[in-house]
Amino acid sequence: MTTTAALLTDPAVPTAAPGPGRLRRMLRSRRLVTGLTVLVLFALAAIIGPFLVGDPNAVSTDLNQGPSAAHWLGTTQLGQDVLAQLVVSARGTLFIGVAAALVATVVSIVIGIGGGFLGGLADEALSLLSNVFLVIPGLPLVIVVSAYAHGGGMPATVLIIALTSWAASARVLRAQTLSLRSRDYVLAARVYGERRWRIVLVEILPNELAIIVSQFIFAVVFAILTQAGLAFLGLENPLDLTWGNMLYFAQNAEALSSGYWWWFVPPGVCIAAVGAALSLVNFGLDELLNPRLRVHHEPRQKKARLQKKGAGA
Repeated sequence: MTTTAALLTDPAVPTAAPGPGRLRRMLRSRRLVTGLTVLVLFALAAIIGPFLVGDPNAVSTDLNQGPSAAHWLGTTQLGQDVLAQLVVSARGTLFIGVAAALVATVVSIVIGIGGGFLGGLADEALSLLSNVFLVIPGLPLVIVVSAYAHGGGMPATVLIIALTSWAASARVLRAQTLSLRSRDYVLAARVYGERRWRIVLVEILPNELAIIVSQFIFAVVFAILTQAGLAFLGLENPLDLTWGNMLYFAQNAEALSSGYWWWFVPPGVCIAAVGAALSLVNFGLDELLNPRLRVHHEPRQKKARLQKKGAGA
């Protein structure tokens, strides 16, 4: 997922200029269209779905029932409808993923671009801070902090994941900023007396937008997987409805050994589908923004003429 960030740090790689053909190239990218379609479906399910399904915590006498007309995805050991839990849990899971990614991206922008642009002592201090977070193993740090803040709810989970996953992105943005701040247009802005904040927002930040978007997508995937892992280990608030907590309760009820596949397969498939969709969007944006990765499509008429010429030869 770091293809865009890796290639755009090379000054020799030009970025795609905005133009009327950008939308056509977006619609032509099967990866991007497929990924966006899946994400839109999950977003609609998370926003509208909870109003269409019943109470996910409502119990019934249908215990551990498989998929049927009454319960499309079966029930749990308490008779709770798995489909209702799956739909309602989509809202919590996507909220944690997007919110944690936003916080981590903002922190990485402030520290990475701010330190790279200011230079000097500020850059050294912020770079040292990034190195400290990079040296500390991420997963053990998340587990320790989550265990300390157990029961804090979704806001605590968002902060824990965000504050332990920004360092790598900040290092990439710092390296790109160090390259951009010596460009002619940045130096010209300094000579004209432009303020620092305006140089960063107008001259530097737009040129790093592709890297930021790619890192944001990766941060969403990381946040969703991390939350699911923490919930599976029992380090999350069990009252929060997320796909990870569904897996946690299925594990505690020994659903795998008992053959209750309808309890743990749907949330696992949803996590994998969201991760795959985000990956497709990232790869599609790589093809759109990087000329080296863009596939050239011949016009249909020209392709037909070439095929006819080849057949005649």
